[in-house]
Amino acid sequence: MAVVVTYFTDPCCPLSWALEPALRKLEWKFGETLSLSYVMCGMARQFGDPQPLVKEILEAAAATGMPVDVRLWLETPLRSSHPACIAVKAAAEQGDPGPYLRRLREGIMCRRRKLDTAESLIAEARLTDGLDAERFGVDVASHAMLEAFGSDLERARAVAPEHFADGSDRVKLPSLEFGGPANGVYGFADYSALEAVAVAAGAEVTQEQPLGVEDALRRFGTLSRAEVAAVCDLPGPRGPAELWRLATEWRIKAERVGSGELWTIA
Repeated sequence: MAVVVTYFTDPCCPLSWALEPALRKLEWKFGETLSLSYVMCGMARQFGDPQPLVKEILEAAAATGMPVDVRLWLETPLRSSHPACIAVKAAAEQGDPGPYLRRLREGIMCRRRKLDTAESLIAEARLTDGLDAERFGVDVASHAMLEAFGSDLERARAVAPEHFADGSDRVKLPSLEFGGPANGVYGFADYSALEAVAVAAGAEVTQEQPLGVEDALRRFGTLSRAEVAAVCDLPGPRGPAELWRLATEWRIKAERVGSGELWTIA
C-alpha cells in the first residue's frame, strides 16, 4: 500500500515553487509507493505590500535555481491566494490536481499571470490535459469547493503549534507528512531529507537510475534547469549543456521565463 503524503502548500508559495525539483525527484524515485494528497493552506486572504513576498521569491530562486519573474508582483499583484486554492480543490474533483497546480505555480511564479479570478483560473483549466473545463467552471463556483477549502484551512491549523509559520496560526509552507505527523517535514527541506523520511515511513525506492532528459520531459511536461539537474542527475554545467545539445538537434525547446527557462519536448 502506498504511503500517503499530505502536502501543505499554496499556489502562491515561493518555497513550494522552490521545492519542485526535490518533489519531482521524489515522485520519480518512489513511484507508486508514495501518493500525494494536497492541502491548500490559504497563504494570504488579502495580499498587502508585495515587497516582502518579492524578497522571498528572489531568495528562493537564488537558493534553488528555479526561474521566477517578480514583475507581476510589482505591477499587478494578486489580490489573494484563496481563489487559486479553491481552484485546486475544484481540479481535485476530477482526479489528481497536481498538473493543474503546476500550471498555477508556473503562471504565478514565472509567467506573470494574475490568477485570482474565476475567468483566469478557468482559462488555465482549459490548458490542462485531462480537465473538463466546463465541469471545472461549475465546480469552482460551487459552495462545495468553499467547504472543501475550509476543511483544508482547518487541517493546516490542526498541526502542532511548534510547526506553525512565524506569526501565523497555520503550518509552515511547504510541509509534508509521510503517513502522519510522526514522519513530518515542516518547512522547506532538500531532497535527501525528504527521501530519508519517506523511507522511514515505509515507502520504497522503485527507480535507482535517473531519467534521461527527454523521458523526464515526457513524464513531467515542463522542467526547469534545476529540475533537470535533480531528476536526471545532471548537476552543475552538465544539465544546461545537455539541454542545449538536445535543443540544437530540435528535440526539445526552451521558453524564456524571467530569470531562466522552462523546457518542453519540441
